[in-house]
Amino acid sequence: MNETSLSPGKNHQSNEDSRVLRALSILDQLAVAGQPFTLSQLSARLHIPKATLTRLIESLEVQGYVMHLPDSRGTDRGITLGPRAAQLALATLGSSSFTRACRSLLRGLVETLGETCNLTALDGDTVLYIERVETNEPLRLHMQPGMRVPLHCTASGKLFLSQMTRAERSAVLARLPLTRMTYRTLTDASLLEAELDRLSARGVGIDNEEFVRGMVAVAVPVRDEEGKHVLASLAVHAPTARSSLEDLLKAVPKLKEASLRFAPLLHKADGAG
Repeated sequence: MNETSLSPGKNHQSNEDSRVLRALSILDQLAVAGQPFTLSQLSARLHIPKATLTRLIESLEVQGYVMHLPDSRGTDRGITLGPRAAQLALATLGSSSFTRACRSLLRGLVETLGETCNLTALDGDTVLYIERVETNEPLRLHMQPGMRVPLHCTASGKLFLSQMTRAERSAVLARLPLTRMTYRTLTDASLLEAELDRLSARGVGIDNEEFVRGMVAVAVPVRDEEGKHVLASLAVHAPTARSSLEDLLKAVPKLKEASLRFAPLLHKADGAG
């Protein structure tokens, strides 16, 4: 009798556990992919029936963990991580040894380059500051981890855009408000696309006083162990009163060398989540 009376509760708990694990598998797949997936693609990769997957996606979307990109083809819309997933990731990283290791690497880079360095990630249609170490120089731009900046006029943002496929990039640019931040900001989509093509070939992102007047920046990608996906961006920026864009471009080899040391940290952090 006792065993029979408990079985419905056990089944309910089992169903709840399965639902939670499936939701986590969706978030994990989207995080590893680094690009939007259609419902069909997720269903095939996760072996979850579309009807079940639709209900899970709807629940995650209500909570802000995933979001749908605007439908440009009239078919399945792209599903990607939402802002709450980024907040959760940032909070998790902030409470782990990742922050200490990351700041240690950034501090060493700042000592070498003499300018502020930061690690950022692509968060929807914005750039999210993960970690940052300021230079000791008195003239500097104050930003904090957790802050978001635009894609179209920052070194990290332009790096992320330049590394996308042409179709994905065009879709993002079509929905981005290309707000003029300074007199140098590229607000014409065709001009920005041409700039991104050049940056893609060089493997860097640059900000030539496009976000903040009097500030320049250079960014390089932090890739996964296979070198296929961009996990984050490593950037250095400085006031033009102290450094020119050409000066910062000379630091690209040092930035790329440092980016190789960040990749294992991000891989461990992702695995721990």
